[in-house]
Formats: sequence, C-alpha cells, structure tokens
Amino acid sequence: MYLELLILLMILAFTADYLMRKRINDIVNASNFPRPRYTLPILGDCLPYLGLEIKDSLDFFNRMHEKFGKVCRLWVFYRCIFFVQDVKFFEHILSSPTLISKSFFYDMVSSWLGNGLLLSTGSKWHKRRKIITPTFHFKILQQFVEIFDHHSRTMVSKLSKIADGKTSIDIYQAVCPATLDIIAEAALGVKIDAQQNTDIAYTKALKIVAHITWYRFMNPFRYSDINFMLLAPRYYMQLHKNIRIMHVFTEKMINERRATLTRSSESAKASQSCPDIVEDDQSVGLKQRLSFLDVLLQATIDDQYLTNADIREEVDTFTFEGHDTTTSGISNTLYLLARHPKAQEKVFEEILNVIGADKEKSVGMNELQELKYLECVLKESMRLYPPVPLIGREVKEDTKIGDQVLPANSTICMSIYAIGHDPQLFEFPEEFRPERFACSKDEKINPYAYVPFSAGPRNCIGQKFAILEMKSIVSCIIRHYELLPLGVEFQPIVSLVLRSSTGVNLGLKRRI
Repeated sequence: MYLELLILLMILAFTADYLMRKRINDIVNASNFPRPRYTLPILGDCLPYLGLEIKDSLDFFNRMHEKFGKVCRLWVFYRCIFFVQDVKFFEHILSSPTLISKSFFYDMVSSWLGNGLLLSTGSKWHKRRKIITPTFHFKILQQFVEIFDHHSRTMVSKLSKIADGKTSIDIYQAVCPATLDIIAEAALGVKIDAQQNTDIAYTKALKIVAHITWYRFMNPFRYSDINFMLLAPRYYMQLHKNIRIMHVFTEKMINERRATLTRSSESAKASQSCPDIVEDDQSVGLKQRLSFLDVLLQATIDDQYLTNADIREEVDTFTFEGHDTTTSGISNTLYLLARHPKAQEKVFEEILNVIGADKEKSVGMNELQELKYLECVLKESMRLYPPVPLIGREVKEDTKIGDQVLPANSTICMSIYAIGHDPQLFEFPEEFRPERFACSKDEKINPYAYVPFSAGPRNCIGQKFAILEMKSIVSCIIRHYELLPLGVEFQPIVSLVLRSSTGVNLGLKRRI
C-alpha cells in the first residue's frame, strides 16, 4: 500500500515537473541552445554544481563554456539559467530597455542593500536614477578630485613604513580603507578616517557578508531564505549579524550628514538676519560640495521626501559599490604593474610629463584626464580582472536574439570575466597589453566585449567617479614607489567582487 502510494506521488511529481518545464524546454530546443544531454527530474542539471567551493566557481563557469559554447542552458532545480559569454547576446541584453530586472541571485543581498538603485526596477528605479544622476555630473566630479588626492597622499604616507624593497604586502588591505575614506567624504560628506583607524567594523563585516553570500550562490539548496536558515543556521545568523553592523555604520553617516545640513541651514538663516555672522569652514565646504547623500536628504518623489529606509538602501548600495569594487580595481592594477615593469615605467614617465617630478604637488582634474596611458592600464587590468565578474538579468517575456529565443521566466548569467578572456575578441587574451586600448578607430574594441561597468540603461552610474579615483590613487603610489613582483601570485575567486584567495601581493621601493 505504502509502496504504491510512493510510486503514485513520484509519478505525479515527475509529471508536474515535466509540465512546468515543457514550455521553456520547447523554446530552448527550437532555438538549438547547447545544454546537457540528460536533465534529471526535480534536480535538473545541478548535480555538477552541488558541493562546489568558492575557489572553484570561476573554473566551473569556464568548464561550462568550454563544454557547451558561449551560450548554454542549465536547469538548477526549477530555475532555467542561461550562462552567456557571447558578445552578440551581451549587446542585445545590456542595451535593451526591457531586460533591466536583476536576476534572482541579487535577492540574496536584498536584506543588506534593500531595494535601492542596484536591485530596484520599473518606476522606482527610473525615479531614483533621475534623482541621483546629476550628483555625478562632470562639474561636481571636479570638486572631489581634491578629496581623492588627499586620501591618496595619506595612503602613500602610511605605506612608507614598509617600502623597503624586500617586504611583500597585500596591497588590497592598504587600498581598502583609503577607498572607504574617499566614498564616505566625497559621496556622503562624512569624514571617518578609516586609514587612521584600521579597526573599522564595516570592512570586516563586508568581507564576511560577501563570503557568505557567494557561498549561498554556489549552493542551490540554500537559495531560499528558509532553506538557508534551516540548512546553515550558523551562516544565517552570522550573515544577519554583520548586515546589522553595516547598517549601523551607514545610519551613523546619514545622521551625521543630516545634522551638518541642519546646522548649515540654521547658520545661513542666522547670517541673513545678522550679516556680521561669519560662516564656519564646514558650512562653506557644504555649499561648495553637494554630496550624493545631500541630494537624497533633500530629494522628493511625487512630492514626498525619501524615508530613512529609502536613503539607507541607497547609501548602503553606494558605500559598497564605491568602495569594494574600486578597491578590487586599484589593487589588481597595482599588482599587474608590479609584474610588468615596462608598463610601470611608461606610467611613471607619463606621470613625470603630465604632473612633473614634484612628489608633493597636488593633482587636479586636468592632470588626471591627461594620464591617457594610465587609463589604458586601468582598462586592461579590468579586462583581465573585472571587479564585478558576473551580472544577471531576469527574462520577463520571450526575447528574440538573432534566430534564438530566450524564454520568459528564465535567468541570464553573463560572465564579464569570460568575455574579457575570449580569444576571438581579444588577441592574446591572457597577456597584459594596455596598448590594445590605445588602438585606432579601425581597430576599436567592441564596446560590449569590455563592460566592467556594465552598459546600456543599467550601466554603473559612478563609473567616471571610479576611474578618476583609481587614476588618483595609482598615480600617487607610482610617483612615490616602484612596485616590485614580490609575494604569492594572484589567484582569482569570486566573492561578490573579484578577489584573490592568496592576497594581492607586491613589494614597494621608494623612488629617488
């Protein structure tokens, strides 16, 4: 009796599974998308995916593309996922005004980042983007260069203690607090002195949250919040503990900036009623620099001010994106220059020509823009080691690309890392060749083959800010130090952003 009931339940489950997948499978088959030969009921194609460790994730994606080609389909339980590294698909997807919904993978960071600019879609995303875009206008960016320069100099000063030409250091650990200082002061209008106080709880919490989130991504049984809580309770509690730490940190910055704005407003009113009152330095600076956070605090949508929760989710998003990703890009660039002395020498010569030999000279916007070869170096670094190696989209309606159709209710996972290493798009893709980005118009790189800041309507809103910041820090370090190829080699892993499992190691030697 029980055996017959069990068999009946299995037949019903397999039938329901077949019917649920049928429409998508029919479209996939008609479009001739490569896929595994056999797909199991219920489990789908996820058996090779189970049990993978974080260090294996990039190898897994590479194996999928080697085995099935540049676009392949996998079923992970009830989710149909397309792994994509085809530039034609990149162009269509990223330029589409309708394929703007982030994939379900991003839901794993929603308890941390809320529904801000990174995760939101529809009218909320359009309205927030419209508010925030002006804060990264060229004229406003000019005001932040001084901040970049100041914190770059602080970093250089701290590095002097270990610049003996023999000691291997993990440069990521030095860059991380500098970028946090910059994003806090430039975008949020708050000074936190992370470089002086290296025991900042935010950076430690971010590292833990990134690790646990990617651990979930590599374990399909833990995609659901309920499953994650039941199957990995220790990780679940650790995740939410560290998210609370980061929320406390960003809420503190919001409250500090709100208080500064209030004092400035009161000071302005007092000076109008009493002309003899002189504004303090902080108030003057506030007028000169309108930060991203200031805009949020003063913005309205449909005649309503943003709530504290609205503001925090945007601040959390920009603190993460403007700090962790930039740290990855800067550190990886310095690592590659340490291993390529000829390129490093060209960067140094360009700095001498543009900025001069005076190491203490302040660097402005014009000088940073003139560092053309350094920009090529940064681009080549982000091609080899993109700070954000994967991006995802949800397909809401059947989408035709060429002769193939991506079915509705499927997920797209695009590998920026893989497309940057495609030999059909980049000659000698594993080699560090900054000159490839200085080519003529006839040799121009396909813009959708190089997308470290994504592209199209959902491109990174702060990419100009990031490039200027990266130029400032890298040029400042090169002005003062020769980079040496010391320490363990780079071993790329994904942990929300691209990191190295062995650290980003190099040595420093003072330039005379």
